[in-house]
Amino acid sequence: MTEVRFGLRGTGSYTPEKALTNAELSQIVDTSDEWITKRTGIKERRILAEGQTTSDMCVAAAKIAMEDAGISAADLDLIILGTVTPDQHVPATSCKVAAALGCEKTPAFDVAAGCSGFIYSATIASQFLRAGTSRNVLVMGAESLSRIANYKDRTSCILFGDAAGAAVFSTEDWFAEVLSNTIEADGSGYDVMYQTAGGAQQPLTAELLDANEHKLVIHGREVYRFAVNRMVELVRGEQAKNPDLELGGVVPHQVNARIIESAREKLELPLERVFVNIDRYGNTSAASVPLALDEARHNGFFDGLDGKLVVMCAFGAGLTWGSLALRWGRA
Repeated sequence: MTEVRFGLRGTGSYTPEKALTNAELSQIVDTSDEWITKRTGIKERRILAEGQTTSDMCVAAAKIAMEDAGISAADLDLIILGTVTPDQHVPATSCKVAAALGCEKTPAFDVAAGCSGFIYSATIASQFLRAGTSRNVLVMGAESLSRIANYKDRTSCILFGDAAGAAVFSTEDWFAEVLSNTIEADGSGYDVMYQTAGGAQQPLTAELLDANEHKLVIHGREVYRFAVNRMVELVRGEQAKNPDLELGGVVPHQVNARIIESAREKLELPLERVFVNIDRYGNTSAASVPLALDEARHNGFFDGLDGKLVVMCAFGAGLTWGSLALRWGRA
């Protein structure tokens, strides 16, 4: 049986117009630009306008990715969206996006894997492409985290922003070949990042809303240790699977600048080989990796990396983590 090869054919991203700076946040909660910058590396994050939705951002990012790939809605065989902030619980937000794009029969579903959502979704897409059942798969990561951030908790609300990223994975005309994937999870860390109310276990009530029980809770110290170790393991794991390729660059989940820097040092990579844009967007969860990927393509990060290994990696609520390895360069 002939092995099916495939890769990235197009990328796109969208961020809302409104930027919420650290100085503006300090007017809402007890914090400061110095405090936030020192601990996270974040200077500002983007916030959805009133009435704007996760699906709106997805459609905008998807259209750019599809134009970049040179395909239309009729060419899509599958749509997958990684998100923990869907427009609503039912139906899947990906179906709403599919309709807006003009897809009439294209299967679509959402994946809830926290900040690992895009990598999980891309890995699922890879199985359809390897099996030969799909030729073009639209994979998105998008979050409206400002809608579930607790702006009374300075340890968490300073982190999050809203964004969407999209990528077309294809068996044709790709410019970076997918070589390998990894996804894993450890449910014993279920309570490291979570929402208390809003699901079937604890439906929302007026009292729970008043108590902000539907807002996101994060235990920062546990996240820090987990993320540094996982980023190093994921990159080294993809290197081990592709020993003939030199590691050219890493596009990590933008979780915290200190976490990324600590992992970079352990990996002994130069500054310019790890892409970072957390200063401008904050942590956008499932949107983080595809947003960074799209920006990296357009700012020259990949210049000179043809034939080298590029690793995308993420880690998030669940606890979940995953990576995707590419051989950069057009087929």
